[in-house]
Amino acid sequence: MFPPFWKQDSHYVTVEFSHEFNLEHEETITIACEGQFNLALDGKLQFGMPKTFVVPAGKHKLNLKVWNQATPPALFIEGETIHTDSTWLVTYEDKIWIDENGIAHGSGIYVPAASWNFDSIETPPSQYQLERSECRPACRYDIATNATLYDFGRETFGYLIIKNLQGTLHIYYGESREEALDKEHCETLDVLSCPLCRDIIATSKAFRFVYIEAEEGTTFDAVLMDYEYAPFDKERSGSFRCSDELLNNIWDTAAYTMDLTTREFFMDGIKRDRWTWSGDAIQSYLMNYYLRFDTECVKRTIRQLRGKDPVTAHINTIMDYTFYWFKSIHDYYLYTADLDFVREMWPRMVTLMEYVEGRLNDDGMAEGQSDDWIFVDWVDFPMHKRGTLCFEQILLMKAMETMAACAKLLGINKSDYRVKAEELRNKIKQTFWSYDRKAYYHAIEEGKMNQQITKFPNMFAILYGLAYEEERHEIMKSVMLNPSIAPITTPYMRFYELETFCIDGLQTQVLQEIRDYWGGMLHEGATSFWEKYNPEETGTQHLAMYGRPYGKSLCHAWGASPIYLIGKYYLGVQPTKPGYEEYLVKPVLGDLQWMEGNVPTPFGKIHVTMNRQEVSVYSDGGKGTLIIGEKAIEIPAKQEIKIGL
Repeated sequence: MFPPFWKQDSHYVTVEFSHEFNLEHEETITIACEGQFNLALDGKLQFGMPKTFVVPAGKHKLNLKVWNQATPPALFIEGETIHTDSTWLVTYEDKIWIDENGIAHGSGIYVPAASWNFDSIETPPSQYQLERSECRPACRYDIATNATLYDFGRETFGYLIIKNLQGTLHIYYGESREEALDKEHCETLDVLSCPLCRDIIATSKAFRFVYIEAEEGTTFDAVLMDYEYAPFDKERSGSFRCSDELLNNIWDTAAYTMDLTTREFFMDGIKRDRWTWSGDAIQSYLMNYYLRFDTECVKRTIRQLRGKDPVTAHINTIMDYTFYWFKSIHDYYLYTADLDFVREMWPRMVTLMEYVEGRLNDDGMAEGQSDDWIFVDWVDFPMHKRGTLCFEQILLMKAMETMAACAKLLGINKSDYRVKAEELRNKIKQTFWSYDRKAYYHAIEEGKMNQQITKFPNMFAILYGLAYEEERHEIMKSVMLNPSIAPITTPYMRFYELETFCIDGLQTQVLQEIRDYWGGMLHEGATSFWEKYNPEETGTQHLAMYGRPYGKSLCHAWGASPIYLIGKYYLGVQPTKPGYEEYLVKPVLGDLQWMEGNVPTPFGKIHVTMNRQEVSVYSDGGKGTLIIGEKAIEIPAKQEIKIGL
């Protein structure tokens, strides 16, 4: 177990819930709390912790103060007309109340009350669990008289079950066969003992293979597992099929990778680290919008990453991860039109940006300090991450633009963010752009320009709108398509690299890149996509990372990017107004003979089918426009349209 590398904020131990009512007649309410509580009616404290309480007729105010050190304080009230819901006010003892319209009653910053699924006394939030289903090994191999290797067929996550164990077992888990059999170096293991004959369930692990050695005299009947997963609505989910079976397999494996890493939050990897990382998460959100459209998990993860005020460090201690966090909120709004969430997060956006601006250098640029981690990407070539990196300035520019956009949505006068973003945009261009090499240089180090050219700042200049049309074509030729520029070897940054190719209309080339890169992992036996893949490596080299023979995560959320690329740039679906009120469908076959798929939206699904002869679209709602060449055709809701090619 590796503890997180950043501070972890716990829940607020004491919170107070409040609501005003105007009752025609007295009403008896049922009260349940996660924690101890006291109750006040119209400011007068009532005796004890009653399970029921009579609220008199007339206008009254209920206040319940809940204390819980172990789990987040939660309140459930049920009466004829009085119910706990998102209209209740809440404070964590800072004496600030914010109502359902986001209006503060008091002074300071506060997050409003949240409600989700505490809708029954029998199901308190602390008892929430993900779904489980029992699975059996696909095959087993007897290694010795007391040792067996079990193969569950593919990467999975859950709880190993030993049926009717009596004695002691030594258990070694592996995402690969080699890891499970290497007792000295496997990343996770268990010793399970039971003096009596009964079922034993291990703690949750990620694995495909399990190697079990039994001590002398030990007996057991069978090895099973409870596969644990976040439920999803299959009918509402995204899908994809095409004429290329390899691409179908890649899409399915990417979807399975996303499902494995979608838990209470969007995790990075299921073996290691099982944490929320902001850079990983922003890609998970985007892939999720084209796969399951689980908006609650997006909100939970954004909240969890941000944590509490005051801000004392970058998110995950990584400067670039802080900048991604800002953008993730506006992305969420574009796909959902959920302005309430933007309003909820706005105070935290402000204080985080104040922290960022307080650490800028004398030139108004972001520069890593001694307690910052400048990540960018895992690279296989020499690249300094000190000084003033062009890559970081482009991300900061986008973060400031996001602040300005969200302020405008909320009707808040914060034009200074737009001014600062524009000033930074001009400064980046003046400082880092090389007119001779048609590229952005890497960094300023100790007052001197590091003229190294990498793909990172250049592709983000395209993605985040720093590069205009002519400049974009220059960057594509001089950097992105230039074989002399060091290649990217992580799915993390291939996500962005291939998106720039799609923006440039290179979908046919991208399909081959997907076949070679993600298909290469499948050729190596992957059943979920990896944290890193270098095609030049062979054998067990693919399993090693961080100086450990099995340190690499073989199920990593950022490996699932074909879902996003296919949904947005092949099925061609993307919102042009928040929540798909208006959207585009601009399908591209590339070298495929046919394709079909669904993209989930707030109102249902958009279904796209295309072959060499025609394209058809059916949408459950919204106002769509189908773009085919120079033609733009309106897509009516709940009515299929077909266009010949």
